[in-house]
Amino acid sequence: MSDDGLFLGSSAGDAAYREAMGLATDAVLDAVAAGDDPYSGASPESLAERFDDPVVPEDGKGLEATIEEVADRVLAHSVDPSSPRCAAHLQCPPSVPGLAAEAMLSATNQSLDSFDQAPAATVLEERVVDALCDLFDLPAGADGVFTSGGSQSNFQALLLARDRRCARRFDRDVQAEGLPPGADSLRVLCSEAAHFTAKQAAHHLGLGEDAVVTVPTDDRRRMAPDALEETLDDLEDRDAEPFALVGTAGTTDFGSIDPLEALADTAAERGLWFHVDAAYGGALAVSDEYGHLLEGIERADSVAVDFHKLFYQPISCGALLVRDGDAFRWMARNAAYLNPEAHDDRGVPNLVAKSVQTTRRFDALKPYVAFRALGRSGMAALVEDTLELADEAAALLESAADFELLGDPTLNAVVFRYRPREGMTDAEAGRLNAAVRRELLADGRAVVARTEVDDATSLKLTLLNPTATVEDVGAILEAVRECGSAVADARGVVA
Repeated sequence: MSDDGLFLGSSAGDAAYREAMGLATDAVLDAVAAGDDPYSGASPESLAERFDDPVVPEDGKGLEATIEEVADRVLAHSVDPSSPRCAAHLQCPPSVPGLAAEAMLSATNQSLDSFDQAPAATVLEERVVDALCDLFDLPAGADGVFTSGGSQSNFQALLLARDRRCARRFDRDVQAEGLPPGADSLRVLCSEAAHFTAKQAAHHLGLGEDAVVTVPTDDRRRMAPDALEETLDDLEDRDAEPFALVGTAGTTDFGSIDPLEALADTAAERGLWFHVDAAYGGALAVSDEYGHLLEGIERADSVAVDFHKLFYQPISCGALLVRDGDAFRWMARNAAYLNPEAHDDRGVPNLVAKSVQTTRRFDALKPYVAFRALGRSGMAALVEDTLELADEAAALLESAADFELLGDPTLNAVVFRYRPREGMTDAEAGRLNAAVRRELLADGRAVVARTEVDDATSLKLTLLNPTATVEDVGAILEAVRECGSAVADARGVVA
């Protein structure tokens, strides 16, 4: 390929782009979408052997040959989240509207750190944020910003909460002066089933993971309000300084949703910043049937929502919403080269002041295209189908003598154990399930997740795919049985 065909804007470049996109599309369809199984079963060692030649050769081999090479080496050995038997993680099948949006935003390469780099994109992100604030019933004055996902959203929410508390409690501008001497007393509360990003954020914020206090859960793995009150009383007795309460709307393993109304009451009474991690369950807001499960989220000071989970957008795409848009002042900054003086002009937004990133992708285009193409009802139907499938999967597991359902699903995560023999202890079943999961991945017919429940390894189906059926779930369970028999035969034992 000559220099003339490397960039858009010339006839040669435009033609090369059209050809390259066609080659890339064909490579995906032929190497991934046309496959029968969600994974090839290739081992890490065999994958490493495929990349022995130089990453940066002296002379290039051309784009067409390189795309063919990538199709053979990478795409053919990628997990296919669009397969109905790929049911391990919160890794959704990306919708076609999202894929189209991804192509458009990548080609235009807008950067959201200044208006003159992304004029229409800047305005559209604000419009999408406004629509999201309305979707979650946040009040007038709410605001938000797009992020890379739940980890960044949770981090930024706790950063705002920390800096607000330090300003009010210690009269300290953390952005300028750093943490006050009393910062070692600051505490964040979340449930014992919350995502690890609360602790990760505490580390990154200079508080340390020990600043996160976990609260016991009830029999449905939701934060227990009585236990929360007891924990807060205990912290007060020890002169600790709780400043933020994190509620979870969709835990990773069981999809549990904390009692958000009760948590909002406690946060208001105790003067805590109330953050809701709705990275998983936030999509329920589009559903008339399941939206009530999020009652109380409208009282949050901040909300994390992901679009690369139950909104079916390509990774990465998330947002942080805040109840009071003025809260972003705790982190706002400008740089001369980003033309901050222009933002004094009427109608010129300054999104970089709301983000922990400088260069930032135009990811808001993806949910915008999906919402416009499908509408709220179309998006809701996708979400509702997967929750109904999870209920069917749970019933299938309950009716099978060799499987143990470990909890009724709240969303579309179903946790279970393969327990083929009466009298098998949890420890024995855990070891068998761990081996089965490894065998399944090497087999390639199904991809399931593993987790720990009551100190024993268990399996998990995360049923995000709206095209999956209960027959597909049955095929996964049959693959588990067959892999279990193979493991038992290899060990010379009776499963």
